[in-house]
Amino acid sequence: MSRPPGPDLRVGRPLWLSGTDHKQRYPLLRSRIETDVAIVGGGMTGALIAYLFAASGISVCLLEAELVARGSTAASSALLLHEPDESLSALRRHYGLARSRRIWQLSRQAVNDLVGLLKRLKIDCDLVEQDAVYYAANRPAADRLRTECSLRSQAGFKNRWLTSAALRRLTALTGHGGIRSTGNAQFNPYHACLGVLSAAGGLGAAIFERSRVARIDVLRDGVRLRTDSGSVDARSVLIATGYASKYFRPLAGRFRMFRTYVLATEPLNRDQRHELGLGQVMVWDADRPYHYVRWTRDHRLLLGGEDSLLRGGQRRSTQFAASTRRLREHFEAQFPTLVDVKTESAWEGLFAMTPDSLPYIGAHQRYPRHLFALGYGGNGMTFGFLAAQMLLEQWRGERSADHDLFAFGRLR
Repeated sequence: MSRPPGPDLRVGRPLWLSGTDHKQRYPLLRSRIETDVAIVGGGMTGALIAYLFAASGISVCLLEAELVARGSTAASSALLLHEPDESLSALRRHYGLARSRRIWQLSRQAVNDLVGLLKRLKIDCDLVEQDAVYYAANRPAADRLRTECSLRSQAGFKNRWLTSAALRRLTALTGHGGIRSTGNAQFNPYHACLGVLSAAGGLGAAIFERSRVARIDVLRDGVRLRTDSGSVDARSVLIATGYASKYFRPLAGRFRMFRTYVLATEPLNRDQRHELGLGQVMVWDADRPYHYVRWTRDHRLLLGGEDSLLRGGQRRSTQFAASTRRLREHFEAQFPTLVDVKTESAWEGLFAMTPDSLPYIGAHQRYPRHLFALGYGGNGMTFGFLAAQMLLEQWRGERSADHDLFAFGRLR
């Protein structure tokens, strides 16, 4: 159900929420309504599902337990990457080249389609199309990335190898080379989510906040979702909560929960940006845990990474302080100019990973009349849009071999 008691989806105040209030934009569900599709979850995935379904003439009701766009969506660093968390090389070892290539193609198309939608809807969300650089800090990692670069080229994906010198000219980073790829983007996820929800509402989608789903009953010809003050009867329910909550305990073993951390600096002036030397690209390294850096539109740096497995018994405040400190120290070593630049925002987000780093999209035999979009890993915005497209196809009864790539049954 929508945001049951459990770990908070974020800690700290993300940059995207600076200057915003806790205003409730949509009403509390206080009645019984009927609809074709009920959506549980008011983040970016739920918003995209609501929009695509409503744009197809399907009646939609979306229920969010708290306030829309303020959970994992607000905690995102908002990299719209066409590259899944798993490299093409790693996926090929799991699924072979043909299936792995198709997964990458679908991911790339999802970024293109999402960027196109945001432009078409004229949503003001600081959208910028940007190249990405995946670089190696040591020689063994560089050897792996060279193999990956070659495989991507053979599979038809545009990318090119950066020598150590080219990497330094573009990013000011010292490394042993990297891969530069096109077809990526970045944006403000909070504003994007609000914009998509507004567009969905304009098409007739019913949206409710502070309407936690307490129970879902499967009926003979549909489902009934119950909240404290209302209910929704629908033909199907779509679960877009990002991970398997306690209400779906049989699915919980399919995921591991991770924490990720992000820092946002104060804006850098022209001299500071020149001295720092990072070009207009999104950058992440091949370390584990990995680190990434990108510019915002107002010349701040977003510094992220230090992902760690969520374990019971950890004091979250202590972990947060230690991880954000390590993150800052890592980037100060890479960019000495940062020593004199303040951190203005720091936050932690929670996300779910599957064994192969790909999401689960579609039905599960244990839950009739349910469709799921769960486990996006670190590529939530891209896979959220792909999930919305695929769930629309599946709800219409369309079948595609592409659906099998993200089905629950792919991993035994």
